[in-house]
Amino acid sequence: MLVTSKELFHQAQTNNYAIPAPNFIDVESMKAYLEVAEELQVPIILALAESHLDLISLEEAALNGKYFAEKASVPVVLHLDHGMTPEVIKKAVDLGFTSVMIDASQEEFQVNVDRTKEIIAYAHAKGVVVEAEIGHVGSGENYENHEETDSQYTTLEDALRFIEETAVDSLAISIGTAHGIYQGIPEINFDRLHEIARSVKTPLVLHGGSSTGDVKLKRCAQEGISKINIFSDLLQAAYSKVNETTPKDYLQIKQVAKEGMQTCLKHYYGVFETATQK
Repeated sequence: MLVTSKELFHQAQTNNYAIPAPNFIDVESMKAYLEVAEELQVPIILALAESHLDLISLEEAALNGKYFAEKASVPVVLHLDHGMTPEVIKKAVDLGFTSVMIDASQEEFQVNVDRTKEIIAYAHAKGVVVEAEIGHVGSGENYENHEETDSQYTTLEDALRFIEETAVDSLAISIGTAHGIYQGIPEINFDRLHEIARSVKTPLVLHGGSSTGDVKLKRCAQEGISKINIFSDLLQAAYSKVNETTPKDYLQIKQVAKEGMQTCLKHYYGVFETATQK
């Protein structure tokens, strides 16, 4: 069933678990993730990043996402991830995405607030929920070089002020993860997570979950994070599986890659302790 994340996040907050948000880049990956959710009888957030619109269009994603979600026996959120362009985000809303992210985290605070409020006004009028980001989750490529990293940790003061001014539905915070493949070992600021989670009722989101480590991600899920984005680890799992099995043709490559991604996603459902749907 196609849903927003509102009730799902409420359940996650109440029961101290997280829901994975795997990024899909084509219909095949979308279907692969949905099959896992159906098998495990758990909710899923199908996320499409604006940066991947060269691989699949919004129209294709909406058409297929809604079709498969409405056939599914588990809750499915169709989410636009890291929306940078207001026109693209509004188009996703119009096409039937049930959740959108406005990412103005690299802008000045007030610009971030103003852009988020614009999207919220548009999306809420059509029953769509909105995620935004405070602080900035940078790239794993320069993660260990603190002179070059573009990550900016979220402060409690900014989180409180941002939520008060926007009434955003969920908030992505920066506490030490990074996008992509890490060059070093990520250090999660759990004190900052606890500080924010204790002080706000708004569901919290963690970007850059791949390669962060099972123990750390489990703690994040148990201690205040309701949604964790996964992408790079899924791609790496597909690539590793193909290398291990040496498929002989294109169809075998597709099947083997799918198996690798599904095994990885199942693993993270276990790490996040996502509750089954009864």
